[in-house]
Amino acid sequence: MKLILASGSQTRQTMLRNAGLEFSVIVPDVDEAAIKAASSANTAELALELADAKAAEIATLCPWAIVIGADQILLCEKRRFDKPKNLAQAAEHLQFLSGKTHGLVTAVTVHHGQKKLWHHIATPNLSMRSLTDADIENYLAITGTRICSAVGAYQLEGPGVNLFSDISGDFFTILGLPLLPLLGFLRAHGALAL
Repeated sequence: MKLILASGSQTRQTMLRNAGLEFSVIVPDVDEAAIKAASSANTAELALELADAKAAEIATLCPWAIVIGADQILLCEKRRFDKPKNLAQAAEHLQFLSGKTHGLVTAVTVHHGQKKLWHHIATPNLSMRSLTDADIENYLAITGTRICSAVGAYQLEGPGVNLFSDISGDFFTILGLPLLPLLGFLRAHGALAL
């Protein structure tokens, strides 16, 4: 059965490719801001709502395929963070997160046609070291605007790892996809050869 990733995330695509999966990518046209504005769900439920919306849209268009959807929300001191719109907002995010521990609520879901087959939610916790304004300025100079594609204004798989003093949780989940549980589900349902 054909496998589709309903995400434009290069990091998620790389993880699946590196795991040996053959899949297509179709980026859903989901209004995440509208879903967030209309939802009264807690953060974990909201991350799952967003992942479900993405997978469901593509599964409806491609009912012959198994569709993977994912979403991630950063939560720090009851404040939810979206991807920064620009480098100035990225700097504000990093200033707020500096010296604090935050959670990355990460949801993955699998749909086939009109049916949701499976989902998983995980929340790794990351402790950012105390950053000076110069630290933030130097980091953003290194990363440039590509950092605006990351919910926390950092990418742990690159120079962003230098921002942290402690991390607890699965590395793949931190990158945006609870890969091991997903592979386990796909293997159990005959969608993965290994």
